[in-house]
Amino acid sequence: MSTRKATAVWEGSLKEGSGRVSLGSGAFEGTYSFRSRFEEGAGTNPEELIGAAHAGCFSMALSAGLGRAGFTPKRIRTEAKVHLEKVGDAFRITHIDLATEAEVPKIDAKTFQEQAEAAKKGCPVSAALAGVQIALSARLVG
Repeated sequence: MSTRKATAVWEGSLKEGSGRVSLGSGAFEGTYSFRSRFEEGAGTNPEELIGAAHAGCFSMALSAGLGRAGFTPKRIRTEAKVHLEKVGDAFRITHIDLATEAEVPKIDAKTFQEQAEAAKKGCPVSAALAGVQIALSARLVG
């Protein structure tokens, strides 16, 4: 199978320094800082990147599961909210809220919910984040 890579470089102290992250594919490169991670500053942050990875992985896993069940989705849109909170003396990702909307012709609500739950459990990023509580809200549209 494949191995993916990303690179991060940080320069300076925690609060005054800054960093740059880049994907090995070259598809994304961006800056990050204390402000972009813990406040509302410009740039990205590790939690946002985890959210993007989780939303993408979940959407693909849902599409795969629906396909195996005989359904072809027209569109799946997933948002991941990654919650970073102070727990004791350290910061932790405490939970992730996945919210997905999918347009899937000829599927009933019960089957769709079952497929969404299976995708949440089967997505490789969900498995990698098994130590974090993951909530799912799945809505059929269209």
